[in-house]
Amino acid sequence: MRVAVWNTAFLGDSVLTLPLIRVLKAAWPEAELDFYVRGGLSSLYEAQPEISRVFACDKRGREKGLAAVLRQGRRIAGERYDIWVDAHLSLRSSYMAWVSRAPVRVGYAEAALSRVAFTRRVSRRFREFQEIERLLLLAEALDIPRAVLDDASLRWPELTLPSDAREEAARLLSPLPAGQIVGLHPGSVWPTKRWTPEGFAFILRRALESGVNAVLLAGPGEEGTAAEVRAIAGVRENEPRFLDLSGRTSLLSLAAVLGRLDCYVTNDSGPMHLAWAQRVPVTALFGPTVRELGFAPRGEMSSVMEADVPCRPCGLHGHKACPKGHFDCMKNIDPEAVWRDVERKLAARG
Repeated sequence: MRVAVWNTAFLGDSVLTLPLIRVLKAAWPEAELDFYVRGGLSSLYEAQPEISRVFACDKRGREKGLAAVLRQGRRIAGERYDIWVDAHLSLRSSYMAWVSRAPVRVGYAEAALSRVAFTRRVSRRFREFQEIERLLLLAEALDIPRAVLDDASLRWPELTLPSDAREEAARLLSPLPAGQIVGLHPGSVWPTKRWTPEGFAFILRRALESGVNAVLLAGPGEEGTAAEVRAIAGVRENEPRFLDLSGRTSLLSLAAVLGRLDCYVTNDSGPMHLAWAQRVPVTALFGPTVRELGFAPRGEMSSVMEADVPCRPCGLHGHKACPKGHFDCMKNIDPEAVWRDVERKLAARG
């Protein structure tokens, strides 16, 4: 049997698709299972034991445009899948499902052209479930045994990283002395999802004053935000317990670095999911988004810090600028409360 799972949304969305993939593989252990992800994400899943092959869809780059969509469709049709699972909602996604010609094609009823694209359709039931459970509705539509669907151990997005990524993380963190490590990641694709640089700087200073190692993280394009945090915090050049990894990690090495932290302070972002999936304690700052949307970190050591602002949520992803012009959802998150949450997690890790 040949199965394809398509989710070319953002990083966090692909991580949250892992429980669906694990359930499919548990139901059909002998199946070849391919995963289609957004461009730039494929390396993250190449060591995943449930996945046979990972394909990246560079829809913002070389696979942008109608001609590229048609070429990709022809390649997918040639794969001759038995089952196609569409975990996305876009027009391109529905087209790929249809063109796959898989005898069984399951997707959301709310997706573009769903009546044409899918042989089985399920309602996403957005207001009823968290995202992992919404994705598992697709597995239910495939008549997977109830015992597999109800297996709680499969509902965690177990992330398997290659050994060279873990070795690279150890090398990157090696300048730090022994002790607990707090990671701070002030960036996000969406500007309104970013907590204030002053807030992150406060946590950075408190960590160093408490004798805790602090690592500043930033992906491509986020280096300026990280530099601002460092400047506000007034970190000395020779501070032995501080390490600035801004712009120095690949996606794989970032994931491995996150796995070695004792607490991760982050905005609502893709890397947040890389951390809690590895059971790292997470202190997440939520502003324009809320837990009820279904994308909050899970686990006993995951917390969401937020301010009680009546205009929340203002969207599924956030905005480039606050629609109300005040940005109170982030400005009103108390740094002292955030630090107390970090301290509690560090104490628990002992």
